[in-house]
Amino acid sequence: MSRLPLLCLSVASAALLVACASGGGTRDASPDMFSHARSSEHRGSDDLLTAGLGLEGLRAMTPPAFVDPEAPTAAELRRRALWSNWRGIADLAPGGGYGELYGSVAPVPGREFHAYATVPGASQPHRVMVQLPDAFDPAKPCIVVTASSGSRGIYGSIAVAGAWGLPKGCAVAYTDKGAGTDYFDLDAQQGIRSDGVTGALGEAADLAFAPDAPVGASGVAFKHAHSQDNPEADWGRHVKQAAQFALHVLGEAYPQRRFDFANTRVIAVGISNGGGAVLHAAEDGDDWLDAVVAAEPNVSVRGARPLYDYTIQAALLMPCALPHLGVPAMPYAAARCAALKDAGLIAGDDAAAQQRSAYEALRANGWTDEALRAGAISVAFDLWRAVATTYASAYGRYGVDEHPCGYRWSAQDKTLAARAATTAERNAWWADASGIPPGAGVGLLDTKADASPDPAFAGLVCLRALWDGQGADAGRVRKGIEEIRAGLPRDGLPVVVLHGIDDGLVPMAFTSAPYVAAAQAAGRDVRYWQVRHAQHFDAFLGLPVYAAQYLPMLPYLYAALDRVWTHLDGGAPLPADAVIPTTPRGTGKPLAPANLALPR
Repeated sequence: MSRLPLLCLSVASAALLVACASGGGTRDASPDMFSHARSSEHRGSDDLLTAGLGLEGLRAMTPPAFVDPEAPTAAELRRRALWSNWRGIADLAPGGGYGELYGSVAPVPGREFHAYATVPGASQPHRVMVQLPDAFDPAKPCIVVTASSGSRGIYGSIAVAGAWGLPKGCAVAYTDKGAGTDYFDLDAQQGIRSDGVTGALGEAADLAFAPDAPVGASGVAFKHAHSQDNPEADWGRHVKQAAQFALHVLGEAYPQRRFDFANTRVIAVGISNGGGAVLHAAEDGDDWLDAVVAAEPNVSVRGARPLYDYTIQAALLMPCALPHLGVPAMPYAAARCAALKDAGLIAGDDAAAQQRSAYEALRANGWTDEALRAGAISVAFDLWRAVATTYASAYGRYGVDEHPCGYRWSAQDKTLAARAATTAERNAWWADASGIPPGAGVGLLDTKADASPDPAFAGLVCLRALWDGQGADAGRVRKGIEEIRAGLPRDGLPVVVLHGIDDGLVPMAFTSAPYVAAAQAAGRDVRYWQVRHAQHFDAFLGLPVYAAQYLPMLPYLYAALDRVWTHLDGGAPLPADAVIPTTPRGTGKPLAPANLALPR
């Protein structure tokens, strides 16, 4: 990774960072919030958007290989992280329309800048990154600021913000919002350095995450679960700091001009958790954002069910309920139904009655049939439990080996017992992981599991009690959940919210619908697109059965960004509220414009 002398933020010392503010820069941020800055050039066969992989390289079924898995280079890790994050967010399959009907992966040459930033009161930093295309026009400065979806690493919004903002010549600012893939190996006492390469605690001065762990702790720690910061409570601040870092970068890259929020267009965009983050940023009373676009946002307003509540209910009840809708049963479905009945959570004397009772309980709590059917894939991947365990730890601000339900994370052997991670596994975490295990060689260990036909049940009951039970642990988790409730966007700020009606992971009934209702009732300028036949995961549309039933969300996100851009450019009206009547493409058919029915 080359270092550009032009960027005085490339030194890590706080003293020089403060001195750097005297030239160019902005009055909108304190530069000492950033540390361990570095920069690199990306042109020719290594561009900003795909690291030279292009559409065909991103479509490859295996990731870009490391020359030496025991010692991958920073450039190799970056290329592999881009491959992983593109494939985790976008439908790139042939016939899916990406790069043809919508979106672009055309090469974008430019420079990339990274640093750590820390919000006041936090014990751990979050990553910030700015991609500055060569086509950036300092006379018409624009920043697209974004946050990673899910708990992904710093490239986790490349297909969302980078794919739209970089071709327009905008600088794109990213944050991993206090989560990310900076896993820490407790056995080897090694973490992830600023460039993605692993480093040893006590030897590397730039580890992105070093947990406060008890002596002798083993396994894997990761920032979302173990930072003890409840990062979701600071998502809006993370987004603003990323935009502030972009202003610093612009001020140093173009020292003849002054960049601040008053003379630079700033649009915030995100999906899923990233969508929730930009809506939290919209609450800021300072006039620094020009518009916000949030798709399928994980956002919680008072009076609506928070993520933890409906996630743990889904984890418990969905395996039993889904066969009532004709969804094939999981192998443990009958055992789950029986356990739920024994616990008094459902009724019924036979399998069909128990399935109906579980289904009716979900429906009575706001789930739609569309959301339940789409949620089946989260049951198949055990995603509900992965999310619930991580968020319980985050909300309660628990450290390593403090999970109130006894969950831990580790590499596993063939019997699923904990073992030490290999060097090759550890080296690939930053590029390959999604930010929430299981995945990338790290598994979830359930200390309450037993030899019953449904070994996960006892742990799930414990997780549920952290929401609706009593005691100190339940109080800690509920306190953390109250800290993440969203407020109203700033008065006069244009906001467009989009959501798939079939979303089965963060259903709109619990998230965007109550948020939009509250904002519009308060007179805020919030527009709402509801997309029929769209669920949460565009990446799953590579599965033929999903491609036949569902449409991608990214085309609507890009279209909403286009509409917001023209509104800011010349006062064109913002899009009206709409329920978009899409048409599934069916089995084996390529996506066509008529399927999308994009609003004009």
